[in-house]
Amino acid sequence: MGNLPVWRTPVKTATTRPPFFCPTFYPSTRNGAWFAGMKLLFDFLPIVLFFAAYKLADIYVATGVLIIATLAQVGWLWLRQRRVEKMPLITAGLVLVLGGATLILHDPIFVKWKPTIVNWLFAAAFFGSLMIGRKTLLERMMGGQLELPPPVWVKLTFAWALFFGLLGGLNLYVAFSFDENTWVNFKLFGLLGLTLLFVLAQAAYMSRHLKAGDADPTKES
Repeated sequence: MGNLPVWRTPVKTATTRPPFFCPTFYPSTRNGAWFAGMKLLFDFLPIVLFFAAYKLADIYVATGVLIIATLAQVGWLWLRQRRVEKMPLITAGLVLVLGGATLILHDPIFVKWKPTIVNWLFAAAFFGSLMIGRKTLLERMMGGQLELPPPVWVKLTFAWALFFGLLGGLNLYVAFSFDENTWVNFKLFGLLGLTLLFVLAQAAYMSRHLKAGDADPTKES
């Protein structure tokens, strides 16, 4: 680290827990793999229900289920934490507006655009944090759990921003180049699979830069 100062922030469960849009793997926790898997499942639960409803009915029933599941997810977060991060609220708002437009106008194009708009908003937030403020968005979310050199936080944040941007573009390509059933399959298996692979890749990269105290939290009193 040379002469770079190291700042350690005490863990505060209510404030340092990353918002649900960023399924993060915690190599510094003993049950990190289990936590990451459960969190990823929770993040993608509305999409899983959307997929099931589409297979059982059609795109409009699935859209209604997506709206209900997303609002219920935000409600559960509020009941559990008595607060909801901005990005989950923005996501829920977009689901309500675009999903509502699909149901009212009977046109699935709006709900097809939703994943792209959400991912591009995330990309903009992560890119913006690279230029504004002393810490990146990822460091502000995870700095209480992990101690990493500042250049590593920058690289991780840039990678997330790029990933979200590419994911948004890929969603549009599949939505308008293939049939509706293919897009619904991609929305679950493609987005989930790519996100899981990306999270695991980031976990492997972070583990190379973790300090000894982070690698084994039981050593800290």
